[in-house]
Amino acid sequence: MTEKRKNLTAKLNMIVSCAMFGTIGLFVKAIPLPSGETALYRAVIALVVLFFVLLLTGRLKREKLSLLKGQLLYLLLSGAAMGFNWILLFEAYNYTSIALSTLCYYFAPVIVTVSSVFLFREKPLPRQWICSAASVAGLVLIIGVSGGGGGSDLKGVLLALGSAVLYSTVILLNKHIRGIDGVTRSFLQFGAAAIALAPYCALTGGFHLSALHGTGLWAMLLVGVFHSGVLYCMYFSALSVLPGQESAILSYIDPFIAVVLSALVLGETITPLQLIGGVIILLSTLINEISPARKRRKTE
Repeated sequence: MTEKRKNLTAKLNMIVSCAMFGTIGLFVKAIPLPSGETALYRAVIALVVLFFVLLLTGRLKREKLSLLKGQLLYLLLSGAAMGFNWILLFEAYNYTSIALSTLCYYFAPVIVTVSSVFLFREKPLPRQWICSAASVAGLVLIIGVSGGGGGSDLKGVLLALGSAVLYSTVILLNKHIRGIDGVTRSFLQFGAAAIALAPYCALTGGFHLSALHGTGLWAMLLVGVFHSGVLYCMYFSALSVLPGQESAILSYIDPFIAVVLSALVLGETITPLQLIGGVIILLSTLINEISPARKRRKTE
């Protein structure tokens, strides 16, 4: 495969995976299960899919167990954080729109930037501080309007922000994980998520597999097989080929699709001020991602 064709394939994989990630809220809403169970079954189904992918590609044989030494704790913690991140995001869908949940979820890069100052002694440039401040302003617009629009909407926003905190935790923990490719890392993290979520579900209401039938069953299978197993493979294969800036820009297809589907398919409402706040968050984090400083750090 020529370099040009390889880049084109990677770009198509990134576009398709990010666009499809933006549809996950529609399917989650069709699953008649508590958020914890939905997250657990997503992890288990994706774990099976990625196991066969790794087996067929030979990565399980080539993966050296020595790489896990000293990194296993980070893999387990990041997997558990990923699982509970899903729970909060799925729960947010029950209280507010998919659009608002997704826009708040994209506040995670700001949390990572601020946390890195204290955890890794990083020194953000003025541009990054300005982007972070702008994101906070956008968040204030969303929360301010939500606070005046009813407790349910505000609860959903806060749940989505909690999800963003956990997602930023996954990102920060992943900084300690080296030498393990994205698909293999996801496989291990899905396993950790399943281990963490199983007792949580058992202690918070038990299991309701009998409720899965018809549309709900197909939605659950799609979320596990397609949105988690297949799309993660496509996403990470593209991520290993495309430049960091191009990947960052294309990743914003996800929230765009989520907002459009939330309004057009589900008929969920979003006020002009909330939309402005969301756009400010997305633009600020995007500018932060594609800044020259960040590009240099990613290539070092």
